[in-house]
Amino acid sequence: MKINGYLVLCVVVASLGGLLFGFDTAVISGTEKALQNLFHLSGFWHGFTVASALIGTVIGSLGAGYPADRWGRRETLILIAVLYFVSAVGSALAWDWYSLVFFRFIGGLGVGGSSVVAPMYIAEISPPKWRGRLVAVVQFNIVFGILLAFFSNYCIALLNLGDVEWRWMLGVEAFPAGLFWLLLYFTPQSPRWSVARGRHTEARTVFEKLGASPAEAEELVREVQASLRDTALNEPLFCRRYLRPVLLAIAIAAFNQLSGINAVLYYAPRIFEMAGAEKDAAFLQAVVVGGTNLIFTLLAMSVIDYFGRKFLMLVGSIGYILSLATTAAAFYIYGTSFDRLGNLIVLGSLVVFIASHAFGQGAVIWVFISEIFPNTVRAKGQALGSFTHWFMCALISWTFPVIAAASGGHAFAFYASMMVLQLLWVIFIMPETKGIPLEEIERRLLGMESAPVATDPTRPCS
Repeated sequence: MKINGYLVLCVVVASLGGLLFGFDTAVISGTEKALQNLFHLSGFWHGFTVASALIGTVIGSLGAGYPADRWGRRETLILIAVLYFVSAVGSALAWDWYSLVFFRFIGGLGVGGSSVVAPMYIAEISPPKWRGRLVAVVQFNIVFGILLAFFSNYCIALLNLGDVEWRWMLGVEAFPAGLFWLLLYFTPQSPRWSVARGRHTEARTVFEKLGASPAEAEELVREVQASLRDTALNEPLFCRRYLRPVLLAIAIAAFNQLSGINAVLYYAPRIFEMAGAEKDAAFLQAVVVGGTNLIFTLLAMSVIDYFGRKFLMLVGSIGYILSLATTAAAFYIYGTSFDRLGNLIVLGSLVVFIASHAFGQGAVIWVFISEIFPNTVRAKGQALGSFTHWFMCALISWTFPVIAAASGGHAFAFYASMMVLQLLWVIFIMPETKGIPLEEIERRLLGMESAPVATDPTRPCS
């Protein structure tokens, strides 16, 4: 199976869900201070307002597996596009705090859903040799969306729109959401989902359109059928058989957020102001962070299928530890009295932090989770990984303003210690998945390297 123009189109369109994912999660960074002042929010309710979308992502990630299995990956992505559009328009027109929180919650449902379905869809249509790079396009669009959000916030801030500034920042997302919805109608259903629903002819046709020869398409359909025969379609995810991939997904997703990445993304301008930057400079420094994220994501995409997932995670973990420890030390040393040197130390450390995230966890997480679950429970497994990610994200983002009010050093020191644990996990536990067909990964992780394929789909999970 080779790459052709149609496959590239499908990957780009599906990954637009990632662009909106990144934009929606980062755009709040430009509005959170204005919203705190407008609605007179305490530290607790300020954190809740920022985390309201994240509560939606937790629910959206949990709920996305069902429609993805029942109606298909593409139809679920269409629903997600509608959620993004409604959230953007509703947030821009919000008439009070309650309506704002509600529409941010709706957007969170879309973010949680796209974090499940977009990488899963791309993994299911990609050839093994290129799967890492193609699924990583989702991550590229996530960080591109983050950069767009930071840049959009910076440009809107320069316009001095006053009391309606935050409305424009939140509302511009409606334009890419509408484009995403329209382009999805030019993509096919996932062929692996089609095989699971007995639509073998449709699946063969899609595989051929995606670059497989007729013989390759027939073989791919047979391999997917074989993997499906080994398990019942309604088999539960939480059983001894799937313990290893379940624990791997939970671990990588939890560590992703225990780095503090979303606390930095959501509160970037505020962090830089805490470190002594003026308002406009803080917004511009946030753009620098977003640009660094994009550059190192591109670098990671170019090597993920060559060096593998573990190498990227190792490099990223070491960068995390060094940069977070330096940031924590700067806040402990300078406290609330930062000079120019202190501001540059924080900026430089967080640029290294973002680079480490983009090259490591950011590039690997959605690729890895989309690879490690069998065909029959992939949607459930992806939902579990995304739920863990967003649950931890909500927890970190909600608590950061409270902890940072006491000491920015405490927050970053905690994140650094968690990354030491991640480094140990990568070295001793994380398996390598580069270049391996999805069905072969399934056999390896379930301990079936030499076991014959079972033919009874009704046997109980064990």
